[in-house]
Amino acid sequence: MKLIHARSQDILDYMGEVLKHLGTQEMEECLVYAAIFRAVRSGIIEFIIRLCKVDPDILWRRNSMGRNIFQYSIECRQEKVYSLIYGVGQRNLIATFADASGNDMLHLAGMLSPTEKLDRISGAALQMQRERQWFKEVKSLVVLPSGVGAFNNQGMRPHELFTQNHNKLKEEGEKWMKDTATSCTVVAFTVPGGNNGGTGFPLFLDENMFMVFIVSDAISLFSSTTSVLMFLGILTSRYAEDDFLKSLPTKMIIGLSSLLISIAFMMVAFCSALFLMLHERLWIVIPIIFLASIPVTLFIWMQFPLLVEIFISTYGGGIFDKKVRRWP
Repeated sequence: MKLIHARSQDILDYMGEVLKHLGTQEMEECLVYAAIFRAVRSGIIEFIIRLCKVDPDILWRRNSMGRNIFQYSIECRQEKVYSLIYGVGQRNLIATFADASGNDMLHLAGMLSPTEKLDRISGAALQMQRERQWFKEVKSLVVLPSGVGAFNNQGMRPHELFTQNHNKLKEEGEKWMKDTATSCTVVAFTVPGGNNGGTGFPLFLDENMFMVFIVSDAISLFSSTTSVLMFLGILTSRYAEDDFLKSLPTKMIIGLSSLLISIAFMMVAFCSALFLMLHERLWIVIPIIFLASIPVTLFIWMQFPLLVEIFISTYGGGIFDKKVRRWP
């Protein structure tokens, strides 16, 4: 694979040398412009950079819909290609262009992402978050008066187009959040062995394992209560479009994290209680602990990747690279 990649780069370099001597008509006939837009759709930034260095006019070239490579990258949701705009000196000028339908870059960000791109993201809420991240990123670049409040040929502003195209996804994201939030629980155990009839203190008060039980049981209860509060916050949220950026994901992160902590310490409390009451019969304690840990382990194994994905999507480095060096 490395050899194929190296040879492909060599072929591309030879093509670049030939293209330097071709005119616009010849470039069109050789399908160079068509190849550029196919590279944008596939996210092949090396191909785009090398050919744009050979012919900088490719930056201004448009496809049949009247969209340049950066507008088309927004339509295809190719963040690596879009990030190249930060290495272009005239990016503010490029951001003002509109396509054949009067859509500028922010209008294109308001359109729904291609299905194959959305399917790579888990859950409708995270899909809505990614769409809102795209809209916010493009909006930060489109700072001229012709951008944020501009009308397309259908008389729609970018935010109106976003709301119209993402209404169903927003409803699905709300349902996904609420369904996840309802799967919460509060756990606590009664004191094993009961209390001393004379003093009222627990019978196992002097046992080290009893302190393990008390601490783990308390942490489990506090964690599960925190998860309940966070999930209630999710259920009662207003579910505005911008809430999917950080507000709702943050509540979900805290809720899932505290729920996983609660379940883990619940198992510790359960195991310590068994050891206290059946410490002389380990032959039955160990199998019970093993069997009880299976569903808990499965639950954590299924939910932890989701928790990591939400955290990275919300607080990670982001999908856009604003530190791209000047390249055309």
